Amino acid sequence: MSERRTRRQAAMEAAAVAASTDETPIKTDEAEVTMNGNAQPVASSDAKVDGTPQEPQENIFLFWPNIIGYFRIVLAIASLYYMPLHPRTCSLLYSISCLLDALDGYAARYFEQSTKFGAVLDMVTDRCTTSCLLVFLSSAFPRWAIVFQGLISIDFASHYMHMYATLAMGGSNTSHKNVDKSRSWLLNLYYTNKTVLFVCCTLNELFFIALYLLSFSSPLLSPQLLQPLGQSKAAAIQTGAQVNSSALRQLFTNPYSAGALELARANKMDSTFPWILAGISAPVMALKQFLNVLQLVKASRWLAEGDVSSRVEAGLPKKKDV
Repeated sequence: MSERRTRRQAAMEAAAVAASTDETPIKTDEAEVTMNGNAQPVASSDAKVDGTPQEPQENIFLFWPNIIGYFRIVLAIASLYYMPLHPRTCSLLYSISCLLDALDGYAARYFEQSTKFGAVLDMVTDRCTTSCLLVFLSSAFPRWAIVFQGLISIDFASHYMHMYATLAMGGSNTSHKNVDKSRSWLLNLYYTNKTVLFVCCTLNELFFIALYLLSFSSPLLSPQLLQPLGQSKAAAIQTGAQVNSSALRQLFTNPYSAGALELARANKMDSTFPWILAGISAPVMALKQFLNVLQLVKASRWLAEGDVSSRVEAGLPKKKDV
């Protein structure tokens, strides 16, 4: 009887040991994994990847150079709003927007925040602001509209071709400013020398700003400045004429109204200073347009070289059996 009890006790002890082993919780590294309210593992803030602390993800859109780029866009839009009526205000806002182009590059190097998004944002802003100004010059000087349209086309085509060739032939990690000297020493100097780049871009924009000011100040380029207002337009703004007093009309003046034309004439200025600016900046503007054409040609040849290499690797053209 005692022997039977001993065996029974031994069996019960063995079962108890087995049960206690099954109920033992699996230990985890609390420093790496925690549990949320739904019993799902959630990585803690101190989680490590490959033994090193994981850095918080950066918000590229809030980098200082990109914030400066957003401010440039706001200034550019404001300058376009004042462009038909207020040449001084428009020129000031437009000039500040262009000068900030150098500041965002400095901020990118200082804060170590150079990004592909920032580079593209900078280029797109430059192309759009210059194109908008040239569109206005096309309407201000209709006789030379085809010249301004050609400048817009060359500017967009050369930069697009250059960017595409850089990405397709140089790889996604290659900057469009890394131009090899063997391809063009002049483009290499333009993109790698910050002084040359700043002077060319600044004086190029300054030339177009000077033409814009001359549209308000030079009877030689804008003969309509000498023309009288005319009876029909004068009657439209005479005392007692019906006026649209809505809030939108007060905030956004019609740039083609008779009152706007009168305001434009009232804002005209002496043409001496704009002529001086145009004379100083014209040679550099011509050089900038030559660089655009050169950039277009070199990018086209680079893409053509890549096409030839691809066709050779693919065994093209394949010989046809006669």
